[in-house]
Amino acid sequence: MNIIITIVVTALAVLYAGLFKAKKALLPLTLVGLVTALAFAVTAWDTNIVYYGMMEMDNFAIAFSSLIILGTIFIFLLTQNYFAEHSENVAEYYTLILFALSGMVIILSYTNMSMLFIGIEIMSVALYILAGIRKKDFASNEASLKYFLMGAFSTGFLLFGIALIYGATGSFSLDAINKYLISNHQSVSPLFYPGMILIMVGLCFKLGAAPFHFWTPDVYEGSPSLITAFMSTVVKTAGFAAFLRLFGGTFAPLHDFWMPPLLAIVFITLFIGNVTALFQKNFKRMLAYSSISHAGYLLFSLVTLTGNSSNNVIVYAAAYTFASIIAFAVLILVKQKTGGDGFESYNGLAKKNPFVALALTISMLSLAGIPLTAGFIGKYLMFLNVMTEYHIYLVAFAILNALIGFYYYLKVIVAMYFKEGPEVELNAPVQYKLVLILSVIITLVLGVYPAVILNLI
Repeated sequence: MNIIITIVVTALAVLYAGLFKAKKALLPLTLVGLVTALAFAVTAWDTNIVYYGMMEMDNFAIAFSSLIILGTIFIFLLTQNYFAEHSENVAEYYTLILFALSGMVIILSYTNMSMLFIGIEIMSVALYILAGIRKKDFASNEASLKYFLMGAFSTGFLLFGIALIYGATGSFSLDAINKYLISNHQSVSPLFYPGMILIMVGLCFKLGAAPFHFWTPDVYEGSPSLITAFMSTVVKTAGFAAFLRLFGGTFAPLHDFWMPPLLAIVFITLFIGNVTALFQKNFKRMLAYSSISHAGYLLFSLVTLTGNSSNNVIVYAAAYTFASIIAFAVLILVKQKTGGDGFESYNGLAKKNPFVALALTISMLSLAGIPLTAGFIGKYLMFLNVMTEYHIYLVAFAILNALIGFYYYLKVIVAMYFKEGPEVELNAPVQYKLVLILSVIITLVLGVYPAVILNLI
């Protein structure tokens, strides 16, 4: 609870700092608050505190909370020089991101379905505003409207599913629902099954898993790049952890029922995400479709439930988060210089700034799953997870899709090193260099020595 209180208090302090035009204090205040929240998370390890049967800060919640807070710190560090043209609402950016983060901590630690809904809505409402925060930008307005409409639609599925689960069990508590399933395994209420499927659909909307992904590319492309980076990394990690807590824990006794539709979602997500990313000419839109495919890989952990599922997910989520942060950091830098998102904007980047090009290369290799990067270890663990029940066809299909991924990730590397671009100087600010260096170190360390976080949970 200290984590949530710290984040909310920081959000309010930043909002008031903005009200009194103290723009230089915004980032220091935010970073102090987030570092304090991260310290509370680390010191709460192994405590397992339950708050009125509604939330529980167990090691699962603490590990994922630490990951998303660290990811958010990196996102905030990318704000250096970012608001030069949009300086009128900087405090609102910071505050809304922090409020969204508080909602994410709730959905990582919920033990009651009502808290799942509250956490998702706190997060989502902030994100709807952030997507359209550039009021004079038509693409940003369109992204916000699409996100709001699709988000409201998915919330309807989620709420209807929760209502049916309550009708079957008479409780919102995850423990009570799990005990009901164990004690009535052969005579589960007919209301429960459609309730589970509706919740699965609602959560897949939030994750951007196909065929519920229609909002993702347009919203990611139209939103400010900083907000897209936040949604693509931190938000996706939190959403999937909430999915895993519910289906990997509470609904585990009915795994044989919900696994086939989930398996179909995995196949469709991998195919649509990778094939559509292959044909993109816009780097930002390619990253959007890439994020869809990575949602498919994350769902591998639920196809076969093992004792290592949570650990495998946090490794994959960490690998994806920091590699994507590198990609979006470079995207912001390049767009500020060239004004474009196309692959041609990266032509000759290795000559303009070898360090930035090297960081982006490591990011692309990690997202593609090349050995000695965290992305390879993440994919290896996910494939190993499903092979425990011999899902050979799924692994073979995933490997074919990974090969497609190699191609569109390598397009960026080829553009940077083997194509000539305009002679434009590209300098990375200090905070960007810090983010790139730390993200590259994390990506390589996890790729060589994944045991650092592999056995956390």
